Amino acid sequence: MNTVLNITKSILGQPWRWRALETDTRDPGFAPDDLVTQLLLSRGCPRDDLAAHKAPSIRSFMPDPSIFRDMDRAAERLADAIAAKESVTVFGDYDVDGATSAALMILVLRDLGLEAKAYIPDRLMEGYGPSGAALVRLKEEGADLIVTVDCGAQAFEALDQARDAGVDVIVVDHHKCALTLPYAHALVNPNRLDEDQGEGGGAAHGHLAAVGVAFLLGAALIRVLRGRGAFTDTPEPRLLDLLDIVALGTVADVAQLRGLNRAFVAQGLKVMAQRRNIGLNALISASRLTRAPTATDLGFALGPRINAGGRVGKSDLGVRLLTTRDPQEAAAIAAELDALNEERRAIEGMVQEAAEALAAVAKERAVLVVAGRGWHAGVIGIVAGRLKEKYGRPAIVIALDESGVGKGSGRSVSGVDLGAAILSAKDGGLLVAGGGHAMAAGLTIAEDQLAAFGDFLESRLAEPVARSIGDRALLLDALLAPGGVTPALVEAMDQGGPYGMGWPQPRIVTGPVRIIKADIVGNGHVRAIIAGDDGRSLKAVAFRQAETLLGTALLGAPPHRRLWLAGRVKIDDWGAKPAAELHLDDAAWAD
Repeated sequence: MNTVLNITKSILGQPWRWRALETDTRDPGFAPDDLVTQLLLSRGCPRDDLAAHKAPSIRSFMPDPSIFRDMDRAAERLADAIAAKESVTVFGDYDVDGATSAALMILVLRDLGLEAKAYIPDRLMEGYGPSGAALVRLKEEGADLIVTVDCGAQAFEALDQARDAGVDVIVVDHHKCALTLPYAHALVNPNRLDEDQGEGGGAAHGHLAAVGVAFLLGAALIRVLRGRGAFTDTPEPRLLDLLDIVALGTVADVAQLRGLNRAFVAQGLKVMAQRRNIGLNALISASRLTRAPTATDLGFALGPRINAGGRVGKSDLGVRLLTTRDPQEAAAIAAELDALNEERRAIEGMVQEAAEALAAVAKERAVLVVAGRGWHAGVIGIVAGRLKEKYGRPAIVIALDESGVGKGSGRSVSGVDLGAAILSAKDGGLLVAGGGHAMAAGLTIAEDQLAAFGDFLESRLAEPVARSIGDRALLLDALLAPGGVTPALVEAMDQGGPYGMGWPQPRIVTGPVRIIKADIVGNGHVRAIIAGDDGRSLKAVAFRQAETLLGTALLGAPPHRRLWLAGRVKIDDWGAKPAAELHLDDAAWAD
């Protein structure tokens, strides 16, 4: 990758490089279609697959569900439960992926004539994943079959207790698995270590969120029932109508948007725009969205509100919202989630302030591990993500209770597999419980093990973290004069989406520009009006940068000095006419 504009050290201290193809889009021959092709190729799309990636469809990317171990066994058991009208309970996690996975399974079974129940554990009282006590209690209450979604891959003791109680359990998960697996009637997880590692094998889909795995199980179930003649007199359920839920869970769980996940999100957004799901319709309204949701909205507007139920409210609100048939109930739940989200923000702010004070002391460590007594366990994952972004390294935030037991949540950076490290720490006796995937993980730890745990992560992850930091650069896709930053450019770039983890949103550089006006707005955001040599002006916003080197440079730039600005182009539709604005990631002096 070649350096952009010879910038080897920006205001934030990083080099700027082209993501792949070095292109100056101010060339007279440039056309938007050229940019779309460049965006796709630079994100790893094979040239022969350009057409499929420009319009990602389920048909193009959907694998045969039978490639996954235990998938057919799980589908057969569910089909038997439907035929026998058994009592089925779906046991989910309390985050968005867990809520959407549980809702999808309940809606699929409902369409097939079986009303399944939902059980979501309380984050604070029960912790993550299935407990033996909960599974046995569900059996005692009449459950013939329990399906765990987005959890269960590490629930050895709980699943043993369920087996002893005589209840079948199907595990549908995507988190990292150990060498040995817990007992279950079926365990469907593309991250099983015994999955086929070949190009067309199940392991190739290890980036799926749990809701994506649940969707594949739904497809396998319908195929089994079709083979049994179940749809001779009745229509098959339209599984594609549930893609709005799949898209929400996929984006909110920060799953990599490549392969099948891109199709899930692209097609799911189309379904969501039709607002068929009563609960999602209410949530969109409660989020004050007046247009069709985008992938960004799933991650920053809808997802956080569903998460708020599990973080600071009632853990089952998300599932209830997504499965209700009653518009009035949906509106009430959506309003409650919106209020809980505001409460979550206030709690998050307090925990973040305390966590940042501790992180500042340990900022030279490869992995930031901070712990505090009395911190709300419902917001530690969000705070960990904030620390990761600020310091550019993995971060784990741990909430300690009065007895000295800590619940932790971690977020990682590209190239550093935090989930595998957490599993190793658990196997080494440093953790009471733990698991996750490459970019995120959760754990339970005794307070007296905190120092040893931090040292373990330092020794195991120092090298990959250093490599990640050393390889870090701001990757750019296009160079434009300010006059080229238009709504038409945003529309052209959107053709290469959907964007998210593993399929990064395009980033452009524009300039050279002068700062006409800059001020602080909102919660530490810097807003600037810039003007280029082409005589065109543009609004730029640097979010939460008022106290950083970037914010200081923007606020104090002398009139005679010019800058190059790098960031992502968005549509500002607050005015009478939509305009493009630049959301800044970095800047560099041009003279």
